[in-house]
Amino acid sequence: MSGDGSQGDKTQCNGVKNHRSALPAAMFSRNNVSMWSVLKKCIGMELSKITMPVVFNEPLSFLQRLTEYMEHTYLIHKANTSQDSIHRMKCVAAFAVSAVASQWERTGKPFNPLLGETYELLREDLGFRWISEQVSHHPPVSAFHAEGIKNDFMFHGSVYPKLKFWGKSVEAEPRGIITLELPVHNEAYTWTNPTCCIHNIIMGQLWIEQYGNVEIINHKTGERCCLTFKSCGIFGKELHKVEGYILDKSKKKICALYGKWTECLYSVDPATFDAHSKTDVKRSEKDRKGSAQSNNAEEEPDEMPPPEAETVQVIPGSELIWRISPRPDNSGKYYAFTSFALQLNELDAEMERVLPQTDCRLRPDIRALENGHIDVASAEKNRLEEKQRMARRNLSKSNEEWKIRWFHQGPNPHTRAPDWLYNGSYWDRNYSQLPDIY
Repeated sequence: MSGDGSQGDKTQCNGVKNHRSALPAAMFSRNNVSMWSVLKKCIGMELSKITMPVVFNEPLSFLQRLTEYMEHTYLIHKANTSQDSIHRMKCVAAFAVSAVASQWERTGKPFNPLLGETYELLREDLGFRWISEQVSHHPPVSAFHAEGIKNDFMFHGSVYPKLKFWGKSVEAEPRGIITLELPVHNEAYTWTNPTCCIHNIIMGQLWIEQYGNVEIINHKTGERCCLTFKSCGIFGKELHKVEGYILDKSKKKICALYGKWTECLYSVDPATFDAHSKTDVKRSEKDRKGSAQSNNAEEEPDEMPPPEAETVQVIPGSELIWRISPRPDNSGKYYAFTSFALQLNELDAEMERVLPQTDCRLRPDIRALENGHIDVASAEKNRLEEKQRMARRNLSKSNEEWKIRWFHQGPNPHTRAPDWLYNGSYWDRNYSQLPDIY
């Protein structure tokens, strides 16, 4: 691969693959493209049904974007080595928070997966392998299953991203159950992700926030972690903040968690946290009164909060659980990708020999955008969408049902809610009779 220090397909002398550190081409400027011309008729509609110009995409499928849950897999390994269930819950909570951290400043839209599209990722250096499949087109549902190389964990779920346009912002509600199983402790944890919102998509500086409540349940011990991802607020004081408590099965507060999903997560004694929060509330009320007296102008609700809001005040006695890895220096040039995201669409000859023909590394529109050929990417995207529509029409005429390859519908083993469960056969590498979707 070409680019800033890209290592291509080289392997280090110790046998560990040296992953690339750049894309073949920088992203295109979106400054001269009007998002409003596309979205003005779509207020309140679900965006998965809207065809967007390819310039607003990033060169990844949503299946690949989902794989970014695994960037901080070390937190799962850390939980596994702990003999204390509360410490394990801290690690799992940090993993749940870290799973959305890569969305910070990621304003490009991933490509909608085609029905039957798959993505695999084998990372022996991080200790996991991952398989995902687009199991439904309307509604769009993506199912995934990851497992530890040493069979020390399973992480699985299905996501139905409900996207809506609200005038100046786009809101993404990632419906679906997330499950983490730790067999060595005979434990299972479940949760759902917070809502993501991208502001100023028509004009002004784009910025992202996550908000909503996330409850992580340990189904063996009855302990739970109740987290709140805070919305920005008028003065930006709450931007990116996440805080909450770990409760025992009698709902007693055992510890408090706080931080920012863009930066870090700490734990501290709940009494200390509550005392600090009361002081912080009084200070905020004082600042609000002073601001109201000195500023008669109305606040723009979508105004980008000031940079000084990007810090976490560490409470004395706190323990750091997780801190985000820094973005590479060239991140702004490549869709604000993390180092992990830069590697997701890598493709070499050895991989091509074993990948199924449905793997999204082989999608021509994504590959063309990554290579900087935006006209080719646009033409290929339109061709693939039309091919999918034609295949759906032909299927309905034949009275046959679409065959889902690697997952099946069933109740979640811990919540009993409807879910998509892995059938266990993907890594056998028997890829005969797969559909031609590209």
